[in-house]
Amino acid sequence: MSISNTGRTIDAIWRIESPKLIAGLTRMVRDVGLAEDLAQDALVIALERWPETGIPDNPGAWLMTTAKRRAIDLLRRNKLRDRKYEELTRSAEWYREEDMDRQLDGEIGDDLLRLIFMTCHPVLSQDARVALTLRLLCGLTTDEIARSFLAAEATIAQRIVRAKRTLSAKKVPFEVPVGEELKERMAAVLEVIYLMFNEGYSATAGENWVRPLLCQEALRLGRMLAEIAPAEPEAHGLVALLEIQSSRLKTRVGPDGEPILLMDQNRAKWDQLLIRRGLAALDRCQQLGKPYGPYALQAAIAACHAKAMSPGETDWVRIAALYEALSRAMPSPIVELNRAVAIAMAFGPNFGLQIVDELNNEPSLSTYHLLPSIRGDLLYKLDRFEEARLEFERAASLTRNNRERELLLARASECMDKK
Repeated sequence: MSISNTGRTIDAIWRIESPKLIAGLTRMVRDVGLAEDLAQDALVIALERWPETGIPDNPGAWLMTTAKRRAIDLLRRNKLRDRKYEELTRSAEWYREEDMDRQLDGEIGDDLLRLIFMTCHPVLSQDARVALTLRLLCGLTTDEIARSFLAAEATIAQRIVRAKRTLSAKKVPFEVPVGEELKERMAAVLEVIYLMFNEGYSATAGENWVRPLLCQEALRLGRMLAEIAPAEPEAHGLVALLEIQSSRLKTRVGPDGEPILLMDQNRAKWDQLLIRRGLAALDRCQQLGKPYGPYALQAAIAACHAKAMSPGETDWVRIAALYEALSRAMPSPIVELNRAVAIAMAFGPNFGLQIVDELNNEPSLSTYHLLPSIRGDLLYKLDRFEEARLEFERAASLTRNNRERELLLARASECMDKK
């Protein structure tokens, strides 16, 4: 394997393993900032050694072993309590490569949920919680997070640093809370798992359009959360949404990794088990007798797609009504953009285009690539091919995902052929 190929492989491994590393190390050192530093140290060592020695059979175990040794060395140098050091030393054998799979399947999974509750503590602002989570659990760079916030990179970097320092200074416990404290943090934790899944479902940047392992991790955490809080309707609503969306993962990309849009997917290959689980979770949400919240409404929209055997059988009128309800429950320009698509499908592209054109003046969407992408699609359906081409090209210039850029440029080229 060439050095460049090794580097790309290490980067892929890091994106998969870093949340588990940081969660496990946070349990040990009780400091999320220090845990991230230790994980980064292990990555640097891997970048130095693996091109020469080759990538180990279990890279996650290797990284955890290396990071844990660094943690023990650090604790020794800082002369922390002998009892704590002896406890860590006795546990060092847990992270031998042959034992790592067992560890990752058990304690590490719980550690990820604890880490989410820790980063969702009310001592942090909502923006700080989201930024820190995208950094630690989704592996996004500061630049990528800044683009999602429509903010300067330096601002986001400072926000993340301050968040980690605050968690350390306030000695926020590394645990899943109970009682009222659990309820207080529930909305923030649901949002974090939702964002984590979305980054896996449609990657912000990089060579791959989807990151299935990130989706799987978010779904697993969502299921755990629903078990912890069975009386919380939105926990079941979120699980329902993630189950149904996950059912389409294998059909979202072609053999060469190219994106396949919803209307072009082979519905016979959608995972029916995940769909049934999602519909059952939506039923549990409904049985609690409370009005649907944002996640349950999105799950109901996903259910409309899941129940349609073909694109032509989709109940777009119901989907448009559900988006109307969602826009009241969770006002957002992005929700309004999705409502425009549903309106266009239910009543014709002219009606959807009217809504999209109004959103053209929305400042928060000025660099959002899906706005010109959707506008281009509606113009294409109206046979306004030259205008559609310009919109697809603009969307391609805004996206950071290479696969999505290729798709948008292909659509622009298709408009040229129609002229």
